[in-house]
Amino acid sequence: MRRISLRNGNGNGIPFISFFADSAITVRTCSSCHYTNKSIPVKDKIGVNSSNLDDAVSLFHQMVTMKPLPSVVDFSKLFKTMIKMKHYSASLSLFRQMLKLGIPISDFILNIMINSYCLMHRVDCAFSVLPIYLKKGIPFDVVTFNTLLRGLFSENKVKDAVELFKKLVREDICEPNDFMYATVMNGLSKRGHTQKTLSLLRLMEQGNTEPNIYIYSIVIDALCKDGNLDAAINILNEMKQKDIPPNIVTYNSIIDGFCKLGQWEKVKTLFSEMVNLTMYPDVHTFNILTDGLCKEGKVEDAEEVMKHMVRKGVEPNIITYSAIMDGYCLRGQVDRAKRIFDMMIGKGIEPNIISYNILINGYCKKKKVDDAMQLFCEISQKGSKPNVVTYNTVLQGLFKVGRIGHAKKFFAEMLSAGFIPDFYTHGIVLNGYFKYGLVKEALSLFNKLEGKRENTDIELYNVVINGLCNNGKLDEARAIFEKLSLIGLLPNARTYKKMIHGFCLEGLLDEANDMLRKMEDNGFLPNVFTYNVLVQGFLRCSKITEMTTFMKEMTGRGFSFDATTTELLVNVLRESPSVLDMILGLQSEIMK
Repeated sequence: MRRISLRNGNGNGIPFISFFADSAITVRTCSSCHYTNKSIPVKDKIGVNSSNLDDAVSLFHQMVTMKPLPSVVDFSKLFKTMIKMKHYSASLSLFRQMLKLGIPISDFILNIMINSYCLMHRVDCAFSVLPIYLKKGIPFDVVTFNTLLRGLFSENKVKDAVELFKKLVREDICEPNDFMYATVMNGLSKRGHTQKTLSLLRLMEQGNTEPNIYIYSIVIDALCKDGNLDAAINILNEMKQKDIPPNIVTYNSIIDGFCKLGQWEKVKTLFSEMVNLTMYPDVHTFNILTDGLCKEGKVEDAEEVMKHMVRKGVEPNIITYSAIMDGYCLRGQVDRAKRIFDMMIGKGIEPNIISYNILINGYCKKKKVDDAMQLFCEISQKGSKPNVVTYNTVLQGLFKVGRIGHAKKFFAEMLSAGFIPDFYTHGIVLNGYFKYGLVKEALSLFNKLEGKRENTDIELYNVVINGLCNNGKLDEARAIFEKLSLIGLLPNARTYKKMIHGFCLEGLLDEANDMLRKMEDNGFLPNVFTYNVLVQGFLRCSKITEMTTFMKEMTGRGFSFDATTTELLVNVLRESPSVLDMILGLQSEIMK
């Protein structure tokens, strides 16, 4: 008999199965109950409704005391009901009681327990169920491994999932069916492994399992998301040659790909193909189209598409309305966005928090903070709840219009409501405090965050360094910059740029130059903004010779002056026309 062992095969705490020759263990391709005794209508007999956890547990305890015991099918139904109610931990606890009591179990129950662990994001524990199959003499089935594969992918353990799949195929543990292939390919594609997904399709084509429309659609979708539309079209043509007709999902993926590339003629061609195949676009198809148009700024065209949907009997949903609202808000046409918002409500569609956030953001960008606040108050009245994004948006709007007192109060309300500020929240508040000269308040908040180590990544330090420099606190900014290495944070390109800007504001051009060279030594190349800041600093200090040196370096790297630098240069030329000859001579030298 072939020996079966459970071992840790990859060093990551995920056990895999090793199979050796001459095993009597079989693997089935479908799940069925191991025990076949007739099911007893337990609910009718006991009279307990298992619609909540307490009732389900009570029913279980009554079942295990019955003589004769209820069928394994009845226990399976109870566990299935508990899983639907998302009581994963409780179902596992009752299952362990079953084992202690020696109550017969089935492969169906074991698969439910594996799925429970996976739904709890404890796939490592799910593997611990496998020895029970061996102990009870219950054959594994494809459902077992398919569930484990899904669990591994859901925890982003791609390498472990691939290794398990390879082992199943290589050691002939089971013949993967189309569901297993779909699980692996879907898991790979959603995590950006498009080429592996395509390779698996080719492997599948060489085996005994023919790819179906669902498999092909997964591959086409992955290719389209990668922008590889030519390869996606080739797969589509392969399908047609094999007499596998594409469905609406296939077309939606390709249409989405072409929309993202702005190739609207090809989108029209695909729509015509669909109609010729008597396959009319669904609401998802139209949402792809409206979203693509809005992202290109063609919001009126997107609204026309929505009207066309209605004429064709396809009702727009909240995604349709939200995309068009967002399109108008991005263009600063918040009144038009509000019209779409009201239209949605008029159609009986309740706005969700995303819809509210879009419109609130639109109002805040137009400095219509009172309108934004009115919407914010409406959220709770309509049965929805604001989220951190909502609070961040309103906070930024309040700081933007200079309503500092209201912003402070709103931030305090956010905390008292139990919301945990994220990095963006703290960045908004710190930026707002520094913008209006509230340096003490900003540093007080920053020190609290530093003490708690909350959201203290390099970007938050960049906000503080920039705020201090803009408020003439260069020494404090420099102290924080020099402290970074001591606390294990490395400056990034923005950190160096903020410090260079701070030195230039104070006229410390040698220090600014030294910081530029340090920036380059650490692998960060200066960009056009950095050079313009330096040139502006030299112009403000009337250090024309030094300015021309940087101008030569700047133009040699393909950078040009921005509007502020040009304005300063014009002012210098008014006072010292001879500088023009110097610049023209430099330009002539560069052209050589």
